[in-house]
Amino acid sequence: MLDNQIVTEAIDSLGLKDFSKATIREIVVVANKVEAKTGVKYVRMEMGVPGLKPDAIGTEAEIAALKNGVAAIYPALDGCPEIKEETSRFVKAFIDVDVPASCCVPTSGSMQGAYALFTTLKMASDIKDTVLFIDPGFPVQKTQALMVGLKNETFDMFNYRGEKLIAKLEEFLKRGNIAAILYSNPNNPSWMCLDDSELKGIAQLADKYDCIIIEDLAYFGMDFRKDISHPYEAPFQPSVAKYTDNCVMMISGSKAFSYAGQRIGVLAFKQGLFNKKFDLLATRMGIPAFGPVLISRVLYCLSSGTAHSAQLALAAMFKAACDGKYNFLNDVHEYERRAHEMKRIFTSHGFNILYADDLGTPIGDGFYFTVAYKNLTGGQLMRELLYYGVSAIPLDTTGSQQQGLRVCVSFVKTEQLKDLDNRLAEFDANHK
Repeated sequence: MLDNQIVTEAIDSLGLKDFSKATIREIVVVANKVEAKTGVKYVRMEMGVPGLKPDAIGTEAEIAALKNGVAAIYPALDGCPEIKEETSRFVKAFIDVDVPASCCVPTSGSMQGAYALFTTLKMASDIKDTVLFIDPGFPVQKTQALMVGLKNETFDMFNYRGEKLIAKLEEFLKRGNIAAILYSNPNNPSWMCLDDSELKGIAQLADKYDCIIIEDLAYFGMDFRKDISHPYEAPFQPSVAKYTDNCVMMISGSKAFSYAGQRIGVLAFKQGLFNKKFDLLATRMGIPAFGPVLISRVLYCLSSGTAHSAQLALAAMFKAACDGKYNFLNDVHEYERRAHEMKRIFTSHGFNILYADDLGTPIGDGFYFTVAYKNLTGGQLMRELLYYGVSAIPLDTTGSQQQGLRVCVSFVKTEQLKDLDNRLAEFDANHK
């Protein structure tokens, strides 16, 4: 498929002894180099970047805001009234949880939201100095925690679902050093989804051990096995916020709203956590309450707020969704269609879906899925596939203990599916 020497030189240029440790950006570098020298386009599945055009509701609202002169004014640290109110409505309409507008805070994407939360956690306690990540997960969040001086613990939930998950979490919480538990739901990269019974168990542990739950809802509503797109009607997006006040939800504009480029997200706090007081925050920051410290100290230092126009764009999309005028999940069903077809292609050429079972039901089709091939490790498999014009990332980098790859469907166009089919057929024929 490709010139072996060119691919080998591109891989060797990274200087990696263990290819299972290759990051997303390093895979991008290899694919870009090979494409530039051969003219052959890779089937790109390594980057978790949205591949759909955003709805005009958001862009028109942002353009209008800029024309009205918001670029000349510093945004309020805690967000403009519109985004705060519409976030509160959105959480009620699609999660069925009451969150006051005062507890809704816009951030420059969920990346900044997570960093601000970790920074505040670090200052709140010297004893609880560790974040527990339910893996597999988004690797950069662990880097963020380390950057602010927090330790981390992790485990792969592959064999821990239902009651086993709750028991495993309690093993860690009993140690007394866990400040927060973080997970994504749907999960990046496995696409497994925690259900209400698991979330209720997590909430009970949070209350029992005084632990904060950080719920990453980057792929809000994108478990397409249930249609949560109708406001104020069941079914709703599952959330731990139904069962505890000791939590914060990170809601991103990037995936479900295809608004990644403007770096906009929100932190939606339950009121109990927002107003929760810590002696060390009072000593170190002069303010005892978690939410106010995060806003007036941490976000102030990080960016002095979030761009007005992006806030108003997301607020407009939230409002239209809550008013029943905009089904925000209609367009992103395209990811479901791609995933269904790509899984068929992979499995027809000797691959198997790695995280395939979701509490007794098949995993849903969505933004990501995971694959394995025979006895190859994730690093070996990724290296081999690069010679066939296919790129993804090894699961090792996500904290998974399983050997395989994370596949992202967002950049794979319909016209590339035949290329994927042909390339995997050749790969399989050469590895039988």
